[in-house]
Amino acid sequence: MSISKEKSTIEAMVEVPEGVQVSMNGRILEVKGPKGRVSKDLSKIHVDVSIEDSSVVIRPLLARGKPRRKDKAMVNTMQSIIRNMIEGVQHGYTYRLKIVHAHFPISVKVKGKQVLIENFIGERSPRVAEIVGDCKVSVEGEDVIVKGVNLDDVAQTAANIENATGIKEKDIRVFLDGIYIYAREKGM
Repeated sequence: MSISKEKSTIEAMVEVPEGVQVSMNGRILEVKGPKGRVSKDLSKIHVDVSIEDSSVVIRPLLARGKPRRKDKAMVNTMQSIIRNMIEGVQHGYTYRLKIVHAHFPISVKVKGKQVLIENFIGERSPRVAEIVGDCKVSVEGEDVIVKGVNLDDVAQTAANIENATGIKEKDIRVFLDGIYIYAREKGM
């Protein structure tokens, strides 16, 4: 991160490692790597992203001519997003969720782009959680494992599974049943 006093603009750079390709197609940033590819639409984000040599340069789109605190925040946010995209196509992301039940045994099944949670608190109809993007969801004993290259998709899928087992109108200190995120890891 460098602030130049001559131009009075904010600029951030993200180095692109070997084996990773970054390209811009209009306002869509695409990152390809050994684990897969991730794309992000930048049409609603007020930054200028350009690829120079082996790095991605991020500059704010200035509305008033000089940078503001919001511009710096937006550049830093975009820098983190690009780093996460590069990390994802290199190593991937894994979220682990634990199936917890005290009253009724919960069974979890993956069917297409949905996760079916059956017999939750004795309910007859299954609760459904959507799988976002190209995430892979597997059930191993008491664990549900969500893997993928896009951090946003993996995190949202894990949140969908956790939120599907929300309990209303019961004391959550007594009814601890549910599926809860307990680990976030880099690597698949």
